[in-house]
Amino acid sequence: MSALLILGTSSGAGKSTLVAGLCRWLARQGRRVAPFKAQNMSLNSYVGIDGGELGRAQALQAWAAGIEPDTRMNPILLKPGSPTRSQLVVRGQPAGELEARSWARRGALAPVVAAAFAELREEYDVVICEGAGSPAEINLRASDLVNLGFARAHGVPALLVADIDRGGAFAALTGTLAVLEPRDQDLVRGFVLNRFRGDPALLGDGLEHLARLTGRPTLGVVPELPGRELDTEDRTDWGSFGGGAPPRGLDSLRVGVVMLPYASNLTDLDALALEPGVRVRPLWWPAEADDCDLVIVPGSRATVADLTWLRARGFDAVLARRAAAGRPVLGICAGYQMLGRVIDDPIESGAGRVAGLGLLPVTTAFTPTKVVARTRAVVAGAPVTGYQIHHGRVTREGGDPLLADEGCRFGAVAGTTWHGLFEADAWRRSYLAGVAAAAGRSFVADPTTDFAAARAARLDALADAVDQHLDTDAVERLLEGSGPVPRRVRLTRQPAPPGAA
Repeated sequence: MSALLILGTSSGAGKSTLVAGLCRWLARQGRRVAPFKAQNMSLNSYVGIDGGELGRAQALQAWAAGIEPDTRMNPILLKPGSPTRSQLVVRGQPAGELEARSWARRGALAPVVAAAFAELREEYDVVICEGAGSPAEINLRASDLVNLGFARAHGVPALLVADIDRGGAFAALTGTLAVLEPRDQDLVRGFVLNRFRGDPALLGDGLEHLARLTGRPTLGVVPELPGRELDTEDRTDWGSFGGGAPPRGLDSLRVGVVMLPYASNLTDLDALALEPGVRVRPLWWPAEADDCDLVIVPGSRATVADLTWLRARGFDAVLARRAAAGRPVLGICAGYQMLGRVIDDPIESGAGRVAGLGLLPVTTAFTPTKVVARTRAVVAGAPVTGYQIHHGRVTREGGDPLLADEGCRFGAVAGTTWHGLFEADAWRRSYLAGVAAAAGRSFVADPTTDFAAARAARLDALADAVDQHLDTDAVERLLEGSGPVPRRVRLTRQPAPPGAA
């Protein structure tokens, strides 16, 4: 078994995307490949084939590899519920709440990481691993499970990725390497510059000077690629939701998403935003919802706290006015619970009984056992799949089900516990037709839009980028364990490149 670890100079440097691209590239060669991220912090998660939670990015990487996601690919998942507190998920199952200060003792979870990685090594030809944040977080190095602590424990070589679009990439690569312990430096075998815009000739002799400074080659300059925000760990770039194609009808549909502080599974919106003519945008303040044809209240890792925030911002009044006027509102998972009459939560927040917004005839009771399941139904003759991740059990006391026997619809307001619902193309088009009718718009969803095919095409584009812009021969040598150990770098003033003033 061979393995490679992809590190980043920062969060968002492009580690997840590069891992997905490498997995797809290797799978297209007929290699049995799996992704692995020892520890992840994300509010976007998925349900694996083994019935547990894992980070959404690792699910995407598994799909890139042509395999089903399972919890071995992300054995430790942290789901933040406050600035200092997260739910700890171990091998897909909740293992309690964790304070930030106690996370420094996470070394006790090293056997969990080692066992999951060992299983993947046994089953697959190649494992492409992903780091977290930056390996330069030297304050966390002593108990590191996911970056160079993992690499050193398991003898895995690493590539370091920098986002050149942010600026300062050369300094970030050199500085990251320089603050590492010498034995950690030995494991970093090369660099990748990501999200480059323009002519690579603009880099001049920068790559050669970087190699002189660090003793390491740059194995590729990867361009900015469209659609890289698909299935992200945490949605931050709303520019990808702008909507590129025109609608089939005369009108676009405007969809607003209430940006709860602990919004989760915003990947639910990926398929919605892919639909031509649908414009999805975040709503930070109530007035921004006025011109929306549909307002979505998404999932949340902190249901009661986010409901309190929603009220404090004044979204409760906006949603009530929309319901009274017959303007569509959709709640997903925790958002569904917030739209109901009562939330009884002795588990997540410990708040007990809390009044909901009263827009749907449902009540919610939190239980210690978390529902983590894949779901399937047939609606109007077409299959609809999704997944559920929640502590709150919802009881419908009126209205009609949203689909099959799940969810609730009451007037223009609807809710569901299912994530991933918009990925069902026929159901998505049917739901949008109802939104368009309520808004009096001529919008017609494109019957040719195929979300699964679009995801596959984007993964193929990532594999093409790996093939065209990385030194794949050097990547193969790293996977084979060959090549010299690069020299070590110290924090000293470095000479200027030849010809510099």
